[in-house]
Amino acid sequence: MVNQSPKIIAVSEFKDEYEDEVIQRWGDSPAYAQSKERTSKYSHKDFQAAKVDQEAVTEKFAYAFGNSLGASSKQAQQAVVEHRAAISKWFYECSVQMQKNLALIYVQDSRFKKYYDDRVRGLAQFVHDAIMAQ
Repeated sequence: MVNQSPKIIAVSEFKDEYEDEVIQRWGDSPAYAQSKERTSKYSHKDFQAAKVDQEAVTEKFAYAFGNSLGASSKQAQQAVVEHRAAISKWFYECSVQMQKNLALIYVQDSRFKKYYDDRVRGLAQFVHDAIMAQ
């Protein structure tokens, strides 16, 4: 089984499992409204394409981390830009501040931390640090 991003799972395959939590945490936000409006029109193929984009960005973070390039390196910062662009493309306009909020979740929420750290131990912290370094 492919390691799936909790972001993608929450919106697509296990929507009902996470929907109450998502609504409770972000239901009143403009980002939630925009994401709900966009994803309501997505087919399974669209969700798969979003997953491919997100996985590609994760691989770029893993490459930078695995090659000890540092969170502020050109490669890591390019991954940060592409991460934000993928979220903006598929879900909601993701500002730098919103992305930094997500970075906190990546190290504080065990589901997100597991997604990254199952790829490479320590990757969640690296993604966090790279996003915060922008």
